[in-house]
Amino acid sequence: MILTINCGSSTIKYQLFSTDVETVVAKGIVSRIGEEGSYYEQETARGKVKELAAVPSHHEAFEIAIHNLLHPAYGAMADIHEIEAVGHRAVHGADLFIASTLIDDDVIAKLEECVPLAPLHNPPNLVGIREGMALLPDVPHVAVFDTAFNQTMPPKAYIYALPYSFYEEHKIRKYGFHGTSVRFVSQQAAAVLQRPLPTLKMVVLHLGNGVTMTAVADGHAVDTTIGFATFSGVMMGTRSGDIDPGLIFHMHRQLGLSPDEIERIIYKESGLLGVSGVSNDVRVITEQAQAGNARCQLALDKFAYMAKKYIGAFAAAMGGLNCVVFTAGIGENSPLMRQMICADLEFLGVTLDEAQNERAVGGKQVEIINKVGGKTAVLVIPTNEEKMIALDTMRLAIL
Repeated sequence: MILTINCGSSTIKYQLFSTDVETVVAKGIVSRIGEEGSYYEQETARGKVKELAAVPSHHEAFEIAIHNLLHPAYGAMADIHEIEAVGHRAVHGADLFIASTLIDDDVIAKLEECVPLAPLHNPPNLVGIREGMALLPDVPHVAVFDTAFNQTMPPKAYIYALPYSFYEEHKIRKYGFHGTSVRFVSQQAAAVLQRPLPTLKMVVLHLGNGVTMTAVADGHAVDTTIGFATFSGVMMGTRSGDIDPGLIFHMHRQLGLSPDEIERIIYKESGLLGVSGVSNDVRVITEQAQAGNARCQLALDKFAYMAKKYIGAFAAAMGGLNCVVFTAGIGENSPLMRQMICADLEFLGVTLDEAQNERAVGGKQVEIINKVGGKTAVLVIPTNEEKMIALDTMRLAIL
């Protein structure tokens, strides 16, 4: 079996897959590590469990996860040696990793080099790798990078128009994120449309509390919205998306805000929350907009407008468009937002079947929501980053 690990600063999420990656045997979480109210929960075919537990560190969190997987009442295996390989989510591989890779000391050292580029994410990822390898030292461990899929972008897409030395000396460039999700759904799109992936020019909209839009042509990422940090592109739940960089200087010099205050505002108080003044949740904002809240309607309009602009820009960058894919929380569950984004894109061949669009909510399968005969396919595809991690792990571990 294959174990996948997604290790955050206070949470470990895990899934146990059958060796052929066709079945999720168990999934669980150990949460609030090192905090009050820490707990674990796990679900298998034998039932669910959720309990409070003292979890002072990631080491104990991993021990709890393994204990739960082996539990005689609600576990999923009889022996730890049934785990044949472990796949780890790694957020930032910079330009050092262009694909998933087997982990060794050199890989760990290079991940350490990437910490300044993702100081909130790479350190816990590294903790997860070290703890996982300590508990399971005799099986292959694989790192799957969120940034890897975007490393096929050409320099004209990833270089910022700053003095070139910033790129050469400090690795300041566009990296992009959610690459594992985008890779999974783009492969799914090709399979459903029964077309070779290299023949598709698609825009993948990963719309959740975080938002990434990616242009995928010839099976490769050619551009993406999120850049060096994680607030550019389309507005998000609490992040601003694209703004004039001059605003940061104005907010500091004229409004007297410190860099830390500006960072907090841009990352945590902006986006859907900032415009609506109500929530970062599209469902809540939609209800309020339908009840007549003008700012909530503006938040929806702004979100759709920014996404629509990028579809047009990416179609131009690719020299065409024949597929649009919606995924993640908003993309999979908001027919209204999909309709608003696709409105007036008929010139790109985008035409929605309204009934199909309304039905495509919270499903576990791919839904085709374009009109029959439409020139551009429009799909709703549930993302599954864990399965992509497991598939890469199976492939690299040669199970």
